[in-house]
Amino acid sequence: MTTTLTYKPLNLARWIIWLGFATMLIIAPLIFKSGGSLSLLSQIGTLMIFGLSFNMLLGQGGMLSFGHAVYSGLGAFFAIHAMNLVTDGTLMFPITLIPFIGGVAGMFFGILFGYVTTKKSGTTFSMITLGMVELVFASSLMFPSFFGGEGGISTNRVIGKAFLGITYGPQIQVYYLIAAWLFISTIGMYAFTQTPLGRLANAVRDNPERVEFVGYNTQWVRYLTLILSAFFAGIAGGLSAINFEIVSAENVSAIRSGAVLLFTFIGGIGFFFGPMIGAVIGVVLTVMLSDFTKAWQLYLGIFFIIIVMYAPGGIASILMLNLRVAKFGLFKRVWPSMWKLVLATTIAAFGTVIGIEMLYQRTLEASQNSTVNLFGVMVDTAQPAAWLTAGALIAIGVVGFVITKSSFTQKWGEVSTEIEDQMRRVQS
Repeated sequence: MTTTLTYKPLNLARWIIWLGFATMLIIAPLIFKSGGSLSLLSQIGTLMIFGLSFNMLLGQGGMLSFGHAVYSGLGAFFAIHAMNLVTDGTLMFPITLIPFIGGVAGMFFGILFGYVTTKKSGTTFSMITLGMVELVFASSLMFPSFFGGEGGISTNRVIGKAFLGITYGPQIQVYYLIAAWLFISTIGMYAFTQTPLGRLANAVRDNPERVEFVGYNTQWVRYLTLILSAFFAGIAGGLSAINFEIVSAENVSAIRSGAVLLFTFIGGIGFFFGPMIGAVIGVVLTVMLSDFTKAWQLYLGIFFIIIVMYAPGGIASILMLNLRVAKFGLFKRVWPSMWKLVLATTIAAFGTVIGIEMLYQRTLEASQNSTVNLFGVMVDTAQPAAWLTAGALIAIGVVGFVITKSSFTQKWGEVSTEIEDQMRRVQS
């Protein structure tokens, strides 16, 4: 009997992407050197792991969970208690591996809660997870010895002697710890998409009846997927405990679960890297934007509505569609109408921001001062000129959007049809 050896070509593009991702994680703190920037980068890295773990459920398995914060939050509590045991000398364990304890704790509760929640699918599954997160949140206030009550549990991440100069006191050391876990976790979650279980999760998402017809138990597919997702969520929780040195009841709340759902959807649930984009946007909108305006939640809500209406595939879908057009060399045909549409949208958005900020100043802080600083210019909200300017910008932007939208839609449709025709000819 002879054995035939076949050569499988190296996927060079995939290696370039992973090397580029690793390089970006390494050089990011060298570009953004301030303490505040390092803190933001650390939060983004933790939220990326959390979002990717949530996307294992929603994007790959079709399971809309309102209680994913249970696994990250409980993982964070176990991680921070482990850190306190290390501080007391009761436990000998390196801080570098503390996130693994969070992951194991998340997996344990995934095994415990997931067996119940995955008994059902669809809307019923979502409602059960919502009840589960409320149950755990209520328990966090009932058992203060473990959850710390309203004040939470605090710790000190600088423990013992420095190993190779690493104490995790400086924020940059914490960032690189998060970056290392992010890279490893991203590889693990991407590898899951290539496994038979990952493929089955996609099949259960698309057509569960057919999966059952060929002999697979869809409940066990959902259950195993949730367990793995809970493991990575627990890792994110452990990293959060190290980064903030405090864990409270808010970590297991429905608010935290809703936030990861919001950011993952904005990034794009149909793409593996979508939650990573959503994590960046989420931190920018919730942390950075809140430093500039008190109406940041309003902007977040408006942005989410716009994404749902005009780009249900998230920011990732916009990027991939434009990359596909550029790959086929047809971007120059849509660009003349695209830049006009983008300009009109920007003008309307600029006018809307001015109007919101003036309205906020006028209604909530007018008793203190009627002037507000908008983009470096002091504007008096008591004068009609400012309101007329905001209204004019909105009107110009809306009219421009309506005029240019039809032309852009036509060009985009023509280009998309041509691309599909080319792809069909190549396949045939």
